[in-house]
Amino acid sequence: MVQTRKIVFVREVIHSDSYGTPCEPVTRIAAVAVFRNPMAGRFSADLSPLFDIGAELGSQLAEQAVEQLAKPPVSYGKAAIVGSAGDMEHGGAVIHPRLGAPMRAVANGGEAVISSNVKLGPVGGSIDLPLGHKDNPWSFDHFDTMTITVPDAPLPEEIVMILAYADRGRPIPRCGSGPVRS
Repeated sequence: MVQTRKIVFVREVIHSDSYGTPCEPVTRIAAVAVFRNPMAGRFSADLSPLFDIGAELGSQLAEQAVEQLAKPPVSYGKAAIVGSAGDMEHGGAVIHPRLGAPMRAVANGGEAVISSNVKLGPVGGSIDLPLGHKDNPWSFDHFDTMTITVPDAPLPEEIVMILAYADRGRPIPRCGSGPVRS
């Protein structure tokens, strides 16, 4: 069972682009779990306990995150910051094998790969969580980023796991949908 220290939600509602031009509001929500890394301080080839944690927390947090959006989700992403007693592979094990299924379920599908980022980090470290369209990996207008930090995490033996959704692409996007792939 996962030993969760805290759950944090970060909700952004963007009303204009960086020049101040008003736009249709964009809501982005990140659900953040800070928990004890059961693999901290030791090497193990079997990372399946971390797969299970990703699935468990994903099931808990994905629905709560989507409920905080103004409209249905169109973009998503995931990330992890691993404390210094862990390994980058621990973050990958939490967010890759089993976190995607609960994220896709609450997003009503999700044909595209879920953009992700993992790193080792200090207490208070930040991570840039990439967002991409849930069904169209070539929708450039939905390539976006949320920078997430938890001031008191990760402690050396913790992992910060983040999943995020947005209900629109970037404010006033102008890059287009990219090439059509068949």
